[in-house]
Amino acid sequence: MPNPKRRGSKCRRDKRRTHKKLSQPAVSICPQCKATKRPHAVCPTCGTYKGREVIVKSED
Repeated sequence: MPNPKRRGSKCRRDKRRTHKKLSQPAVSICPQCKATKRPHAVCPTCGTYKGREVIVKSED
């Protein structure tokens, strides 16, 4: 199995790891309740999608 002949620098190591990062998830605002939600998904707060109620939220 091949082993490195010389130790790699910290700069070279960090350059190799530039792609290993998490990106911020996409967020949009619900037009009914103004809460943040994922785009193209049902709003978890009010249960609407594209202006109509998809999930009936129970009032507790």
